[in-house]
Amino acid sequence: MKKLVTAMLLIAAAAVAQQTQSQYEPANATGAGQKLLAQFAGDWEVVKTFFPRSGNPVVSKGTCKQYMVHDGKFLQSDFSFFNPDGTKSTGAGISGFDSKTNRFTTVWYDSRQTTMSIRQSDGTFDGKNIVLWATPLDPDHPGRKTVARAHLEEDGRLLLYRHYLIDDKGQERMIFEMRMTKK
Repeated sequence: MKKLVTAMLLIAAAAVAQQTQSQYEPANATGAGQKLLAQFAGDWEVVKTFFPRSGNPVVSKGTCKQYMVHDGKFLQSDFSFFNPDGTKSTGAGISGFDSKTNRFTTVWYDSRQTTMSIRQSDGTFDGKNIVLWATPLDPDHPGRKTVARAHLEEDGRLLLYRHYLIDDKGQERMIFEMRMTKK
């Protein structure tokens, strides 16, 4: 009897082991979010304005190349900024949209820091505006609360991205704005 049970368990384990990735994790189709992200693809001139708590805004210029990757499922963004002090910084991001959850997720990393930034939408999407909330990786140290908003203007020639800090009272203060003009 023990041999029969052992044999049956081995057969069952082998059947599960032969499960394909497609069966375990079915592919999903692109959705409305990918259609909007595809409109962000192209070469852009960037004007980034940082708004310090006090003092004058700091403006830097740059360029960005954005393109869809992985069969049109994700937007890759490669930035170069030319800072007012003569230095250059670079950054990269990947943006995706999960058509099952109706959520955008972005990951950003750059040459200024050793950390990565992750943002995610709340599942509401109107087809035109992307609203991303800071998503802490460490729940014990969530960091500052921020929200970023992006949308196209001027028939898709201008991509406007604004990043806000949210204080303890829920008030938003713009930290920086990127005005991206399609070349």
